[in-house]
Amino acid sequence: MDFQTTPGLVASSLAAGIPTLALQLALTAGLLVIGVFAYKRITPYDEDALIDQGNVAAGIVLGGSMLSLAIPLAATLASHGAAIDILVWGLVALVLQTGAFAVLLNHKRVRGGIESGNVAKAVATVGAQLAFAALNAGAMLG
Repeated sequence: MDFQTTPGLVASSLAAGIPTLALQLALTAGLLVIGVFAYKRITPYDEDALIDQGNVAAGIVLGGSMLSLAIPLAATLASHGAAIDILVWGLVALVLQTGAFAVLLNHKRVRGGIESGNVAKAVATVGAQLAFAALNAGAMLG
């Protein structure tokens, strides 16, 4: 390999790849924002108000929910290259994930625990969310 031409190859590779990276990252970040918005709409309590009041459990669950949404979206990125595929499969991932959240977070014991600031319930809830996210991601990767 001629090391004098390597910088030119690297530069051309970056020039070709950065627009794709930017598009895929922007698309997936947009899906994540949509997912967080949907998550906040389906929860039976106001996370922002609870967090503003210093409810650590609500903060833990919201953070875990964001990560749980990001995991299957990352799997979608890893398994699909075309923007339309990322969009379609990303939306499927979000529907599955928010559906699981709706079932879990609307259970009265979980809801009451989060609202009362029960950190143990929050950690267990995030564990369940992450477990489903891992399964969802695995299914996305096929």
